[in-house]
Amino acid sequence: MKNHIFLISAVLLVQVIAIAAQPAAAPAPAGPTNITKILEKAGQYTTLIRLLKSTQVGDQINTQLNNSNQGLTMFAPPDNAFSNLKSGTLNSLTDQEKVEVIQFHIVPSFLSVSNFQTVSNPLRTQAGDANNGQFPLNVTTAGNQVNITTGVVDTTIANTIYSDNTLAVYQIDKVLLPLDLFGPPAPAAAPKPQKGSAPNSKDKSAADSSPSDDDSSDAMGLACHGVLSFFVAAVIVAFSL
Repeated sequence: MKNHIFLISAVLLVQVIAIAAQPAAAPAPAGPTNITKILEKAGQYTTLIRLLKSTQVGDQINTQLNNSNQGLTMFAPPDNAFSNLKSGTLNSLTDQEKVEVIQFHIVPSFLSVSNFQTVSNPLRTQAGDANNGQFPLNVTTAGNQVNITTGVVDTTIANTIYSDNTLAVYQIDKVLLPLDLFGPPAPAAAPKPQKGSAPNSKDKSAADSSPSDDDSSDAMGLACHGVLSFFVAAVIVAFSL
């Protein structure tokens, strides 16, 4: 009996030692929000990811999301949307203009699909104040469909890529081109006349027929008439003698 109890105790002791020797499972790290990793997981966003990295807008998004309570909404065009742009569109932009284009796809607040039905137009993006007419972004809804217009491009939200009540990422069918960079050029103002400019031919003709010249001609005529009158009078007197 004692041997049986000893054997059971020994077995239990070995099991306890084996369990204690096993390392505890580490909790899965939550990890900070990373916009490029979200897009990489979704796939087909190679061009957008490259622009987020080259403009450093991706780092700004991650810093803002992980160091503040302010939410963000991003409209994400896939690779085929960039492929449909006119050839050379991106290469024609300066580095600052590329930053503005990417920032134009980001709204500095979290917007769920239902929020689009009540937002005020134009939406303010990170590219700048929409009220100055440079970066207008307007949305309209029809049922569950969300339509977006920039004054240059009209598109729709295709689906939701990611949403966690702080960050919302929506796939759109086209690249959002801001009016300030891709709109028609403003008409040029008429040039103002410069001070001290040479008079035109009309002005010169008017100057040639100035009153001073007319006065000089009249004075010369009067002088000649006086001389002629004196000469006639002298002749008459001579014949009278």
